[in-house]
Amino acid sequence: MPFKTHKMVAKRVRATKTGKLMKRHGGQDHFNARDAGKITRKKRRDQTMPTQYTRTIKSLAKLT
Repeated sequence: MPFKTHKMVAKRVRATKTGKLMKRHGGQDHFNARDAGKITRKKRRDQTMPTQYTRTIKSLAKLT
């Protein structure tokens, strides 16, 4: 029997054309005024997921 899609992972991760996995930076909702400007700018960009998790996440989230 095939695995069901893991909805938490599927909503938080997206795959690029080259197959890399991207996710949003955590902690963006509130308490951002106390962060340094460098951190605030960093939170605007998506992060690349580590490559060792790629196979697992793609199978959980049914990404191709």
